[in-house]
Amino acid sequence: MNAMITVENLTKRYGDYVAVDDISFACRAGQVTGFLGPNGAGKSTTMRIMAGLTPATAGRATIDGRTYRDLDNPATEVGVLLDASAQHAGRTGEEILRLSAMTIGVPRSRVDDMLELVSLTPEEAGRRVRNYSLGMRQRLGLANALMGDPHILILDEPANGLDPAGIHWMRGLLRDYADRGGTVLLSSHLLHEIEIVADDLVVIGNGRIVAQGTKAELLAGTGTVVRSTDDTALATALITAGLRAQAATGGGLNVDAQPADVGAVAAVQGIALTELRAGDGARLEEMFLSLTAADQREQPLTAGAL
Repeated sequence: MNAMITVENLTKRYGDYVAVDDISFACRAGQVTGFLGPNGAGKSTTMRIMAGLTPATAGRATIDGRTYRDLDNPATEVGVLLDASAQHAGRTGEEILRLSAMTIGVPRSRVDDMLELVSLTPEEAGRRVRNYSLGMRQRLGLANALMGDPHILILDEPANGLDPAGIHWMRGLLRDYADRGGTVLLSSHLLHEIEIVADDLVVIGNGRIVAQGTKAELLAGTGTVVRSTDDTALATALITAGLRAQAATGGGLNVDAQPADVGAVAAVQGIALTELRAGDGARLEEMFLSLTAADQREQPLTAGAL
């Protein structure tokens, strides 16, 4: 698949502080790319550079081969939502969308279509944004990002303020968008949601990429899960054979070895096995915490909201 967003050797310095340190990655058409990292890791800075709001110190970020500033009518090619609260508080939601439609040259009917898409009622659309909840501002911001029918979306924490039903709705909307060929770069600290919707993952810590690849690759199963008629004896035999084995939650053992090697040790000892299989894939939260341990603050990131 073609890379629709490309980040090449991107660096951003503020004096002596390096916010983004020589990072490179790509987001593919038809895929949702989860962009993960602790607060202060460099996610928002990277996305602001993509959207032409912050100049890079070195390197570049391109949208379909061009920088954001070089796009003829950016909103028709890339939809951006970086801060749902950065909307004119004195205007109504409908006014904001109508001005966007006029600015980018799309039909007035697009406003009503987008309000319906994000489930903002006519009454809500007529309210001033200062009276919106954060969840309503997120919906309005997403409607604005989609106004020009772009083929790329760059979204920074779009699920903030949404209730569980809203998060489920957004997940379905983004999945459908990607399945129709769109490209989504999605930053979020709701790890469970990223785990469900993302195809590819990019993990950043201390301004550097610490892991990237498909979700399947990064969360692939490792080791072996084994149960036997005598797990204590089996654990002793495995350790004696030089294999790492520890008790698994719910019974049995987790072993850092291939199933065939574990089965061979059990056979020599005459221990009957009741279960022998490749280990389960790591959870995204486990992978995230292990990769960004050096960038964590005192309160760790969890699978829920911070």
